[in-house]
Amino acid sequence: MEKEKKSRRNFIKTSSVIAIASAVPVYTIASESENNEYANKTIPAPLKIGLMTYNLAKAWSIETIIKNCSETGFQQAELRTTHAHGVEVSLSKVQREEVKKRFKDSPLESIALAGAFQYHYNDKNELQRNIEGTKEYLQLAADVGAVGIRVFPNQLVEGVDPEKTMEQIGKALAEVGKTGYELGVEVRVCVHGNKTSVPAVIRKIIDYSGSEHVYVNWNCGMEDISEGKGFDDNFNLLKDRIRGVHIHELWQAGYPYRRFFEKLTGIGYKGFCNAEIGESPEPVRLMNYYRGLFLAYQNVI
Repeated sequence: MEKEKKSRRNFIKTSSVIAIASAVPVYTIASESENNEYANKTIPAPLKIGLMTYNLAKAWSIETIIKNCSETGFQQAELRTTHAHGVEVSLSKVQREEVKKRFKDSPLESIALAGAFQYHYNDKNELQRNIEGTKEYLQLAADVGAVGIRVFPNQLVEGVDPEKTMEQIGKALAEVGKTGYELGVEVRVCVHGNKTSVPAVIRKIIDYSGSEHVYVNWNCGMEDISEGKGFDDNFNLLKDRIRGVHIHELWQAGYPYRRFFEKLTGIGYKGFCNAEIGESPEPVRLMNYYRGLFLAYQNVI
């Protein structure tokens, strides 16, 4: 009788284990050959990351920019005018050569400059001042070894026919674009400003320029999503001219960064995605995390 009870208990226990086991998902450990197959899959080379000195690095010297970028794997520095690094048109020829050498001898792959010149002004003298200022800045860029400069449109003026303003901006860009081409420096107009942060507007401005030497600095603004036919269409409007990119707060879910990086990779973008982010009491720690998320969005890590 005791033997019968034991058998019964064993049967119930065994049945329970089988029932529980069948309800739990089974995870199979991959074989060595499967792991090797995964390891040998080709992952596209990640996009390159750089630092736009506005605002995180606005108080940094050239030495600090090089040090912090090198420590965190950032590959380019885009130097915003008026910042503490002092890369300005006031530099002498010797000083420009020194700046060029410091960056050339560093681990950074390249530098770019970010000006604040804009071409929407009704005042013809102000417009001309910005055009001539851009040409001076292009010479500075060439002298210090920068590959490109950022400029602004920077708005559609109230009370003025938008087409007239877009044409004016386009013609100004054509003029400075020609100078840039002769100096070996790209002029990149930012998708930025009041009503000029719309990709379709920037496309019209470029078409008005009639120039092969006017490029785009994509700015990752919400207008990329909200205006026109949506993100994909807006990207396609400008994809043939993108030579610079500003990326912002990667943690914000509102902007399709993963999709954007896929599209940049898809067009063979070889430039840099420069982080334009706010100040931090722990900048190096922030830059390490930022680069990590940048790579994770591309499925590299």
